[in-house]
Amino acid sequence: MTVDESELRELRSSVREFLEAKSPEEAVRKLMESEPRFDPAVCSQAADQLRLPGLAIPEEYGGDGFGLVELGVVQEEMGRALFCAPFFATVLLAAQALLASGDRDACARHLPGIAAGRTTATLAVAEDHGSWDPAMVSARAVPDGDGDSGWTVSGRKCFVVDGTTADLILVVARTVAGPTLFAVDRDATGLAAEPMQTLDPTRAMARLTFDAAPATRVGAEGAGGRIMAKVLDIASVGLAAEQAGGARRCLETSADYARVRHQFGRPIGSFQAVKHKCADMLVQVELAEASSREAARLADEDSPDFPVAAAVAHACCSRAYMVAAMENIQVHGGIGFTWEHPAHLYFRRAKSSQLLFGGPAVYHERLLDRLGI
Repeated sequence: MTVDESELRELRSSVREFLEAKSPEEAVRKLMESEPRFDPAVCSQAADQLRLPGLAIPEEYGGDGFGLVELGVVQEEMGRALFCAPFFATVLLAAQALLASGDRDACARHLPGIAAGRTTATLAVAEDHGSWDPAMVSARAVPDGDGDSGWTVSGRKCFVVDGTTADLILVVARTVAGPTLFAVDRDATGLAAEPMQTLDPTRAMARLTFDAAPATRVGAEGAGGRIMAKVLDIASVGLAAEQAGGARRCLETSADYARVRHQFGRPIGSFQAVKHKCADMLVQVELAEASSREAARLADEDSPDFPVAAAVAHACCSRAYMVAAMENIQVHGGIGFTWEHPAHLYFRRAKSSQLLFGGPAVYHERLLDRLGI
């Protein structure tokens, strides 16, 4: 299902209005110091009023059947507002992993709850080394003798987004056939979760320990590598849109401040050095938005160029957000370095997003691989 530009503008307007009301800076600051780091009532409203969790889930599983273009609009607005919610982990990691698995039974079991906003989920791949490469996974899964679908998972996962609160955890673990995807319920025996203290308090992460935790296989055994390749492409584009939205917000706040802050009797925006900073930010933001939106369009068209575009979007948007977040602090001067000012919150999100799937060295290598170099 596709929508035209006017409908995308209406979607953006509705989401922005909702987030301005439900996710102002005061709410973000309160949530990033609480457990859980999101407001369940606000998440329920996002599901009931705007149907955001089900936006890009196929209609056969209770969703609305839209694509990454529409989801990108939502991600841009969430990034702009630093929205604290398990949306990214549930919709762009877990739901996409279920769809990529091709396991219709697992999709029918879990996706309707996700689409309705009743179920939160996450994807556990990285371990102590922080790599999202399935080949680096050491967690093990063995059959428990209870039919083909009965397994137990043992090992430790780190940097699991919203891992302490997710109702459903999709785990990549190694079997004799290779990396494989498994579903583990939150209340499963042998599962322990502890929050991780990270640079970005607005995106909760956890360390999960599995001690022979009961699990159900999702998709074919040994298909974890194929599933993760597709999930990382889609999740990277969703993250890129979020980064573009955050970068745009940094540019807006810098330009606004440059207009009202006076030194030597004139706005600081009239000084050449500040003009250059804002101009550099604008170039980066425009490039970020163009690359993320083009990648989303190619994904929805099922273009063979999508994997390359996804890698380009991730690289461009990671750089753009870091540049915008750093320059935003510089434009604001002394106040930009303080805890009371929100500039550091965007810098923290920019840096954590840049490193989420492995950092510049990894995603540049991924781009070269997609290009066949």
